[in-house]
Amino acid sequence: MSFAFPGAIEIVDSHTEGEPTRVVVDGWPQPPGTTMAERREFLRVHQDHLRRAVVLEPRGHEAIVGALLTPPVTPGSVAGVIFFNDVGTLGMCGHGLIGVVRTLGELGRLGEGRVQIDTPVGPVRAAAEGPLVTIENVPARCARRDVSVDVPGLGRVTGDVAWGGNWFFLTSLPDQRLAVERASELVALTTSLRDALAAAGIAGDDGAAIDHVELFAPPRRADADSLNFVLCPGAAWDRSPCGTGTSAKMAVLHARGQLAAGARWRQEGLAGGMFEGWLEERDGQLVPHLRGRAFVTSRASLRFDPTDPFRAGFV
Repeated sequence: MSFAFPGAIEIVDSHTEGEPTRVVVDGWPQPPGTTMAERREFLRVHQDHLRRAVVLEPRGHEAIVGALLTPPVTPGSVAGVIFFNDVGTLGMCGHGLIGVVRTLGELGRLGEGRVQIDTPVGPVRAAAEGPLVTIENVPARCARRDVSVDVPGLGRVTGDVAWGGNWFFLTSLPDQRLAVERASELVALTTSLRDALAAAGIAGDDGAAIDHVELFAPPRRADADSLNFVLCPGAAWDRSPCGTGTSAKMAVLHARGQLAAGARWRQEGLAGGMFEGWLEERDGQLVPHLRGRAFVTSRASLRFDPTDPFRAGFV
């Protein structure tokens, strides 16, 4: 099957606390739709070859999260964004949003003060001070506590199911050391855990798949409250502390009476970066706020030579 490719796609690369974001700023045919969810679905069905070409090898790798800028759909928003990774689209991405905001600033499209950006799961807000970006995520919640599942090679594992813009299973495995040099082992373990959740029928609301698994351990940094490892959809792990994962973690802590609204939570990621977060109670919901640093690393044109046998990307 042949797919249409543009001559070039213009991108801006950045990293947020170590995790890369690739923002598509031009060249990608805009997906139609009056909502961001409709645009995300069009991208998923009709433009998946572009997703693969932009984030997979030979132009990318499994850890890159892509972000397609679109016109906004909500009054007052400065842009819309559809996040995607090595296996598909995402509803929301905290580190990616921080990277998008930093990129909009680099492009002179940010403006002053707090801005609003449309995502497939709803409008989010952000403000930047140089590399430091503060975002206001969609409301987070703890859906189920103390859920147990039998996992081959691990035995019985108990954790919590929570929403932070994506669905998470959050737990601790005391016998497993969280360290970068063990990333491959941790990916294998958490993939088995995610597969076991699916096999047991453990899901988010309306049967939504739990596609993120988050492990916790005591922090290495003196200024952090916790260290995490996050398995993303597919087989990539989050180099940052994970924005939606930190949102989900704070919702669980609040449900357990361990984090009051307004209290700070400092989450260390496996690569050593940190997000500072807090919850705001608003209209009966928990609105997470997250703060982290993003740095623009390059601007480039991705080329798609019709004679290139790998122009559609590969895993």
